[in-house]
Amino acid sequence: MTISRDLPKIEVNGTNFIDESERTGTARSLFWPWAAGNVSLLALSYGSFFLGFGISFWQATLAAIISTVGSFLVVAISSLAGKRSNAPTMTLSRAAFGIKGNRLPGALSYLIFVGWETILIALATLATQTVLGRLGHINHNLAGVIGFVVAAGLTIFGGVLGFHTIMKIQRWLTIATIVLTVGYIALTASKISWHSVHAIHHGTTQGLIGAIIFGITGIGLGWVNSAADYSRYLPRTTSSKQVISWTVFGASIVPIVLVIYGALLAGSSKSLGDAIANDPIGALTTLLPTWYLIPFALVALLGLVGGAILDLYSSGLTLVSLGFPIKRHVAAAIDGTIMAIGTIYIVWISKNFFLPFEGFIITLGVPIAVWSAIFVADVLMRKRDYAEAELFDKSGRYGAYNLRSIALVVVGTIIGWGFVTNTFASWLSWQGYFMSAIGGKMGSWAGANVGIIFALVIGFVGHIVLSRRSIRKQEAQ
Repeated sequence: MTISRDLPKIEVNGTNFIDESERTGTARSLFWPWAAGNVSLLALSYGSFFLGFGISFWQATLAAIISTVGSFLVVAISSLAGKRSNAPTMTLSRAAFGIKGNRLPGALSYLIFVGWETILIALATLATQTVLGRLGHINHNLAGVIGFVVAAGLTIFGGVLGFHTIMKIQRWLTIATIVLTVGYIALTASKISWHSVHAIHHGTTQGLIGAIIFGITGIGLGWVNSAADYSRYLPRTTSSKQVISWTVFGASIVPIVLVIYGALLAGSSKSLGDAIANDPIGALTTLLPTWYLIPFALVALLGLVGGAILDLYSSGLTLVSLGFPIKRHVAAAIDGTIMAIGTIYIVWISKNFFLPFEGFIITLGVPIAVWSAIFVADVLMRKRDYAEAELFDKSGRYGAYNLRSIALVVVGTIIGWGFVTNTFASWLSWQGYFMSAIGGKMGSWAGANVGIIFALVIGFVGHIVLSRRSIRKQEAQ
């Protein structure tokens, strides 16, 4: 008996540089992983979250466009590093932080990846429970097990097998999810009340800024630390403008539409908006006829899995970049196990886990914002490709530690946390210790979370000022 050559194979590449013979494809291929990673019904719920900042529908629309395009533009610029030097993001980050110093942002990125992949699979599991529960023919726990096995199974399958399998899976996930999402919009469009939407009062500037910052952190910023993981397989001659445009277009187009449509639905029904706050995916089923619940379950599950696959793949690469002596697929399997355990805890053990977990994600979002800004500034300042071998040599031009970048992360995090109010858990109430400078924790700026903006500015401007000369010296060697 012969084995088909078409069977998927495990990717052998890890944190190494991709051989030139393996670099194929065009910038257009970036559309599929970024579209699939962001085609999720969770974006519909973001429309309700945006309105929660006390802003109007038109302000929510503006916030959706600015935050989505702006944050994915940062991701796209970061993708250029992979195209120029064919290595994963957290390997290239060593140039800015030093070979050993990069362990700090690497550890933060790993926590973010594992956290997001866990919450996405948990949401997929809970959505399946809700949908099958409405059908009334399947036990609640059995419905959850079905959703968990399918979502976790697809995620681990794609994450372990690697890049080429992911690119194939994401293409079909994107097409299927978009088709089913269009079906959801067609069936629920009649629920929109334009009178109610127009009646929503215009919000404050602080509310608009808060919604934009929420969108930046919740939609695009978390993808920066995986940006180069997919562009590294492109030929060096690929147009940089096309890499940027296809990344931004693929990642932004569907989330913008869904956030705006979600704002229309939530603005039409206060009860729906309130329900989304407690059950982001399941609440959306209340608008559907029973016969479309199974397709809805598929679109909810597949949309969340698309993002979880990218997170699991990149978390495996990040774990290897931290220095663990294991293969990429083994690291991905380890992460998948952690993800599965975390999902089981969220769904079947903890009843009040989501709020403190979201607070944990926001807390990590501040140092990740500093790192993202440093990495983007580093990419923009470098005019030559990275010295590939020296990214693995602590005695090379990049050194073991770049104390300037590490100091920026520390300072940016301290200042950022000082201007963020985190109400998701009592153990995070210490944040916002600088808020008295702009009106206090109960003032008009309390919900804007401008600490994220401060973190981005400190990282970007600080790295340009402090590391510009050292980068010139590195590229002169």
